[in-house]
Amino acid sequence: MSKVYVAIIGAGGVGKAFISQLAQYASTSRRPISTILIQRSSQAVVSKDYSPIDLASWSSAPSTSPLSFPEETHRFLASCPGPVILVDNTSSAAIATHYARFLTSGISIVTPNKKAFSDSIELWDTIYAASANNGHPGAGYIFHEATVGAGLPVLSTLKELLETGDEVRRIEGVFSGTMSFLFNSFAPLSGDNGGKGFAECVSEARELGYTEPDPRDDLNGLDVARKLTILARMSGLRVKSATSFPIQSLVPKSLESVETAEAFLERLGQFDNDMKKVKEDAERGGGVTRFVGAMNVETNEVSVGLKTFDKGSAIAGLKGSDNIISFYTKRYGERALIIQGAGAGAEVTAMGVLGDLIKVLQRLK
Repeated sequence: MSKVYVAIIGAGGVGKAFISQLAQYASTSRRPISTILIQRSSQAVVSKDYSPIDLASWSSAPSTSPLSFPEETHRFLASCPGPVILVDNTSSAAIATHYARFLTSGISIVTPNKKAFSDSIELWDTIYAASANNGHPGAGYIFHEATVGAGLPVLSTLKELLETGDEVRRIEGVFSGTMSFLFNSFAPLSGDNGGKGFAECVSEARELGYTEPDPRDDLNGLDVARKLTILARMSGLRVKSATSFPIQSLVPKSLESVETAEAFLERLGQFDNDMKKVKEDAERGGGVTRFVGAMNVETNEVSVGLKTFDKGSAIAGLKGSDNIISFYTKRYGERALIIQGAGAGAEVTAMGVLGDLIKVLQRLK
């Protein structure tokens, strides 16, 4: 089997975990794998003669300025002496806009970059039209399992349901590890959270590393909306963008433009009574509040926000920061096919990316 060359952009938390996992996989793979580029925002390790970079010591290897993207990066990869897989471990919308150029050149892409697939429907169409996934001869493959549910087999399950002739009617779930942890703390099944207000729960989640540095990036619901957009498009809904349907933001209007995350958290407690009322209303009805994404293929509806669930439901019983995605289809009816587990974290996200790289390897000649 011919050697496959791997180029990696992004070496933060997910990127480092991916490199470690790739090193382990490459050491046992029957197919030769040569990593030729590891690029960060300020520097890069480049193998100009296409010999393999030592993944065990890459962080201390001689580095250069990053290759310009897309020009230098494309030129370097397009001149490679064998098939290439570009691993985009960033969340850059700017990088995503150039995917089609690489795919058309026969360079495959695997990525956890949600922005590539939840931006405009035109970008989605352009990416897939340029890929081998849709039978484009000579093009590269593209896979992005980790864009929804990190390492959970969410997209691959949906794809198999559709390819085997099932009909997706609706999908509902908790798509954010941050929001899962937050509401399991604020509104636990027992009803007793130790008297913590919503703002205190947000601060605790931030201190434990469950939120973005600025919790507003989680509380505004956009992360969940991006994931739901991807699922909706795969299910056949022509969702224009991740902001083209109702998204309930939990960021009070008056705090949207507060300058710092610290100032936001200091003032968030002023709105604790609003969230307390939401929680108590749910409890009076025998339920609990959770932050979910939902889509209905039959009615062409997509939404993100708070919803009350019976305490006996799978969503109400979710623990910690787990995700849960329920597929209601023609075959599964009202007894949903459920995927549940850790939906965030560097290790599981990297696992999803590595799984996609293996899919490409299996398809390359």
